[in-house]
Order: sequence, then C-alpha cells, then structure tokens
Amino acid sequence: MTDEFYMKRCLELAALAIGNVSPNPMVGCVIVHNGKIIGEGYHQEYGKAHAEPNAIQSVFNRFGDEAGHLLIQATAYVNLEPCAHFGKTPPCADLFVKHQLKKVVIGNRDPFSGVDGKGIEKLKNAGIEVTSGILDEECRYFNRRFFTRIQKQRPYIILKWAETANGYFATKDGHQKWISGALAKRLAHQWRTEEDAILIGKQTAIIDNPQLTAREWPGKNPVRLVIDKNLQVPQNNHIYNDEAKTIIFNEVKTDVIGNIHYIQMEDMQFYLAQKIAFQLYLMDIQSVIIEGGANILNKFLDSNLWDEARIFTSSGSWNDGIASPVINGYLQEQINIQSDKLSIYINPLN
Repeated sequence: MTDEFYMKRCLELAALAIGNVSPNPMVGCVIVHNGKIIGEGYHQEYGKAHAEPNAIQSVFNRFGDEAGHLLIQATAYVNLEPCAHFGKTPPCADLFVKHQLKKVVIGNRDPFSGVDGKGIEKLKNAGIEVTSGILDEECRYFNRRFFTRIQKQRPYIILKWAETANGYFATKDGHQKWISGALAKRLAHQWRTEEDAILIGKQTAIIDNPQLTAREWPGKNPVRLVIDKNLQVPQNNHIYNDEAKTIIFNEVKTDVIGNIHYIQMEDMQFYLAQKIAFQLYLMDIQSVIIEGGANILNKFLDSNLWDEARIFTSSGSWNDGIASPVINGYLQEQINIQSDKLSIYINPLN
C-alpha cells in the first residue's frame, strides 16, 4: 500500500463529518503498523476531539496494553498538518510526540496562523520523521471551504440556480414557476446540510416564500440569510419560523428576537457582495449557497465573489421570462439528474 492509498482513506473518513465541523477543517487520520491499519479516526463534530486523538484511542480500544508498543513503530497519516496550539482541544502534534510515533505523513500544511508549520516543527524536533505534500492538491480541494476562509477572509461561495433549456431563470410577472425536477430538489436539500448558510434576497423571500431548510435530506438546516434592506418581508413568511437560525441584513436595526438576528448595514447599495462576504467571515460562516434572484446572483458574479456555480438546466423551454445569469467559469462536471442537467463550474480566477 502506498502513501497515496492511506491518504485517500483519510479523506474518506474526514468526509463523514461534512457539515458538522465548520469552521474547522475536515480531517481524517489513519495509523499503520507493518503495512496494516491498526487505528482510524476523524474529527466528528466542532468542539470535540480531533481526528488524531480519535485514531490513537481506536488503537488502544483494539489492542489494549499492546497499543503503546505498536504506536512507537507506527506511521500516522493525516490529510492536514496536526495542530500545534491549544484551542477547544489540546495540540494533536503533542499527542503524536507523547506516543513516540515513528513517522507522520501529511497531506496539506495548515494555513491557519496558529499552526502553519508549527505542528511539523514540533514533530521533527521530537525526532519523528515527517513527510508532507502527499495528494496536496486533492487534499486542498477537499478542504477548499477552510482554505478559502483562512486565506481570503471570506466564506466559500456557491452560486446555485435553475434555468430552462432556452436560458430563462424566472417568470416576468413574478409568479412562482418550478423549473427543475424532484430529484434535483432533493439533491439541493442535501447540499444545504453540507454548507453553513444559504442566502436569498427580499424578492425571492416574498415571491417564493421559501423555507430554506433541508426537509428532504437528513442533516442540519443551514443558517438562513436574507437581504432585506427596509424589512419588507412579511413576518408570517417561512423565514421567520423557528426551524433555523435566520439573519436579516438590513439598514433599519440590529436586534436579536429568538432565532431571528437583525444585522444593520450602511449604504447597502454599494459593495453589497463584499460587505456580506466579510460579515459572514466575521461570523465564522465558512461556506454559503446563494440562491437569490438574478439581482443578488449578478452582484456576486460582477464582484467576482464566487468559487463554484451549480446550475440545473431543465429539458423544457418557456416562451419568455427573465434571462438567467451568465457564468464565465471552468466547466468541471456535468451530470444528468433525471430530465435535468447539472453543470458545475469553478471560478478560474480564484
């Protein structure tokens, strides 16, 4: 088995916690002795044990008194550099030093200033052999939400919409008309469980009255974000129910009423996308899906504040309507979802 094989296993483990560890990264750890995996673990929930102590504990659970001897001769694989600082949990690098592991193989160096090479330095200073950069690009893409927040001081931004086969996005008269099919809707609900927040504008909140929850997929609901400059969305709309935390960006007030958080912003007509992105960074929101109308989506497109776009194209056409936003990105993947086509674009400038 190669280093790449075990690193891929780290990513498989880490992926089990998608949507549950933000704003931390997703991390998996595999411990190998004489070519056999003797322990595995992953960071399961924000604020709880990291991948490394979970993997070490699994060795002790399996081998008991023999575990200490095995660890001295073992190699640990981890897709992100072990932390070197005290946060909500003790430093993971110290744990490897304590158990005198023979070698540690790392995917990515951690860009967070509290780590950023310090974990590797601790391991090397303790006489532990360290190899890093294994599947570096794959590991970095896997934790793209975390890397974006740390390095760009903003969340990872996903644009999402549906359009007809001839490029229409919404009706001209403002009434709601569904474009994509039932399976596409279920997939969109799965995405909601994987990201921190979902954002819409006032018009979408009024016309569609969406719930913005993950009703058709097991998992947590995202934080609901609404841009409503003058607080015009009716209080009996779904976004004001108690099913999820809701943040209303407006120019009227700052207040907290139950699960509804009002955040007052100035001059929302200027640099709105930039202001929203920075505000979300300050709130430790690591990723956001933008499902707003054409106006909101185009603000983020025009500001080049997007990382990924997920576009459903139906097989049907309309006679007229509002044209969908125009995406200028790298087409990463196309998938058929029943009669719809899902196109995933990546921003080549980010």
